[in-house]
Amino acid sequence: MDDAITLWPDLPYASWRDTLQTVHLWTQIVGKVRLALTPWLNHSWHVPFYVNARGIGTSPIPIGNEILEIDFDFISHHLTARTSRGEHDGFPLAPISVAEFYHRVFEVMGRLGVTVAIDDTPSEMVGVPRYSEDRSHASYDAAAAHRFWRALVQIDRVFKLFRSGFLGKASPTHFFWGSFDLAVTRFSGRSAPRHPGGIPGLSDAVACEAYSHEESSAGFWPGNDAFPQAAFYSYTYPEPAGFRNRAVTPQAHFDTTLGEFILPYDTVRAAADPNALLLDFLSTTYAAAADAAGWDRAALECPLGVPGKVREP
Repeated sequence: MDDAITLWPDLPYASWRDTLQTVHLWTQIVGKVRLALTPWLNHSWHVPFYVNARGIGTSPIPIGNEILEIDFDFISHHLTARTSRGEHDGFPLAPISVAEFYHRVFEVMGRLGVTVAIDDTPSEMVGVPRYSEDRSHASYDAAAAHRFWRALVQIDRVFKLFRSGFLGKASPTHFFWGSFDLAVTRFSGRSAPRHPGGIPGLSDAVACEAYSHEESSAGFWPGNDAFPQAAFYSYTYPEPAGFRNRAVTPQAHFDTTLGEFILPYDTVRAAADPNALLLDFLSTTYAAAADAAGWDRAALECPLGVPGKVREP
């Protein structure tokens, strides 16, 4: 069970496209419940999900003097909501429409006594119906959803190791339901020029706040119709001169359309040591950004963390 092919499952976009699109929209509904109830945190860090031992979940959401958690369980294939009062509710993940999922989520919230309203317009998408009206997305391949989560388990682990080698401001490793990607971000500590906005399905105010400081961000996403393959990415904002021409992991390339370095998931999956290849991609693309932008790397970096060992001052 520990060979690379088992740990890093195959994720061919075409074979689970319909499920991916449906689950993406499902996660936005739950994500917007968290957004509506949680105080704003810099860079929208109050909205993502986190990989857990059974799938992905919200982590605690404040509801008055109590907390609520909502999990997508990709082992038993169930959406589960729990409160700190000891209540729990939910329903099976099955081939139901986005509209049906939307209504079931709010039925669960009602039974738990959670009063919440959301904007049911899809985020970071165009031409997609409101959640409450979307009956065109209604697919759920349980095996494919499980494989995707199993990949996230491995990727989350490597991202967290990479994150441990930085002393400066860094994001958690978290899953953004708007763009449907797992991401980790490092910051130089300097302010950035105002972001121009214009991201489809995302308000300019949110984009400008998210990119308020210089950053080097890396992540993983399973693909979409415009880019139909699972891949790792790395970009920097603002992009400094020379960044895209820097030497990085040989198996990676700079995609001029996306404005990011790209490393195909299949390349990592097929590597003799997937962990080492992914860590090299994260490290070399970060170094490309930091060097091109003149970050104070000596002050910001440190050796990777070791379990049970206190970092030397």
